[in-house]
Amino acid sequence: METLNQLETIDQGWLDYLSQYITDHKKSVMEKVLAQRTRFLTVVLEDIFKPHNASAVLRTCDCFGIQDVHVIEKVNQYKVNPFVTRGASQWIDLHKYYNKEGSAVQDCFSSLKANGYKIYGTSPLPGSISIHDLEPDEKIALVFGNEHEGISEEVRENVDGLVHIPMLGFTESFNISVAASISLYELVKKVEKYNHPDFFLTDDEKQLLRMKWYKSVVKRADLHEKAYLQSKNR
Repeated sequence: METLNQLETIDQGWLDYLSQYITDHKKSVMEKVLAQRTRFLTVVLEDIFKPHNASAVLRTCDCFGIQDVHVIEKVNQYKVNPFVTRGASQWIDLHKYYNKEGSAVQDCFSSLKANGYKIYGTSPLPGSISIHDLEPDEKIALVFGNEHEGISEEVRENVDGLVHIPMLGFTESFNISVAASISLYELVKKVEKYNHPDFFLTDDEKQLLRMKWYKSVVKRADLHEKAYLQSKNR
């Protein structure tokens, strides 16, 4: 017998079932967003101290069409602030890494590298290149550290390079959400010229997101899920 968890795979019947409870306008908006969604660029947040800053980054990523945000939890655990995200957390995929006995950094980086990402830590240290000089000629993950110390030494030792935003004033760094906004704007603007064939989501990835998004906007989707399964298994 089919279980609820199995509906996380692609099931057109389940999608059609949910579709009848969503307005055509909302479905049209979702399709426009899906057409621009990407996993070619992603953001990693390391041990963010202030949750509203991380939530603002989630909102920024959604605005730039970035589907995945990775959160490395060490001392600080991240909880979404809905008043800051303005619903953005509903549309993106949040991946958390916590390893009490090992390294959450290594867990995160191993996953990213296995998926073809080149990882850059954001830092003004010597040897760091300007964000204006970073070319998105391959998949890129940008790591932002916490508000007090920036990226950790462990991150610095394991990234493929360091990148910074040139500063013209006395202040050493931007707020994390501002830094993420500037960095993503720069990369998204430049990536167009490369015309990467795998920049946008695959059809299967889009279909899985449709299912996730449809469930998130339909009231009492859990009850609809049970009703659908019952009708399907008769």
